[in-house]
Amino acid sequence: MNIHSTAIVNKNAKLADDVSVGPYTVIENDVNIGPGSTIGPHCVISSYTTIGKGCQIFPGANIGSISQDKKFKGAKSFVRIGDNNVIREYVTINRGTEEASDTVLGNNNLLMAYCHVAHDCRVGNNVVMANCGTLAGHVIVEDRAIIGGLSGVHQFVRVGTLSIIGGCSKAVKDIVPYSMSDGHPAKIYGINTLGLERAEFPENIREDLKKAFKIIFFMKFNITNALKKVEEEVPRSEPIANLIDFIRSSEGGISR
Repeated sequence: MNIHSTAIVNKNAKLADDVSVGPYTVIENDVNIGPGSTIGPHCVISSYTTIGKGCQIFPGANIGSISQDKKFKGAKSFVRIGDNNVIREYVTINRGTEEASDTVLGNNNLLMAYCHVAHDCRVGNNVVMANCGTLAGHVIVEDRAIIGGLSGVHQFVRVGTLSIIGGCSKAVKDIVPYSMSDGHPAKIYGINTLGLERAEFPENIREDLKKAFKIIFFMKFNITNALKKVEEEVPRSEPIANLIDFIRSSEGGISR
């Protein structure tokens, strides 16, 4: 274990043998940090935080601080971070609000400098949040989504898999999977063509998604009729089913 002499590590924290802790970092009680993780200088890892293996946490990050929700009354809540995440300078991640609740970050994510993940969020795997991307409370970000720099996501909003939100955007309603969105508020402009190509989606699936998006977003149907038309006219596949299920399960409505 490589712990700098100026770091303060609580005796009840559990660090794997090869964890590295930089100068002036504070690690509080009831923290667990997995093998191969590196905690940079001037970080604060607060109580009830679990960090998996192979994570890199850069200078000034504050992980596991208490919820900023005004309903927070000192509950024992958690931050749970998976494996192989890169958390850049001055990122903040808050723990859950209610007793035993948690904020969860999956595996292989990149959170660039100054990002914020608020209480009770769920961030999946292989997500990228560019500099100053901000999630309000109870946001769900699905796998392989990208959130542009200086963008904000409203509380309780869901960001679908393989979607991309352009920089400086404001997402106030659910962002559907496979989409490209931008603006104030964020609007859907089409499918995330480059993201789908990188994910090796077959050409026929990309064409089917493009047709579905045209029906849902660019024809004058209400959501109910648009989804019915997609089911009638677009071949059934897992991505099409996922898109339809996401929209039907939306509680706050989708960005159009």
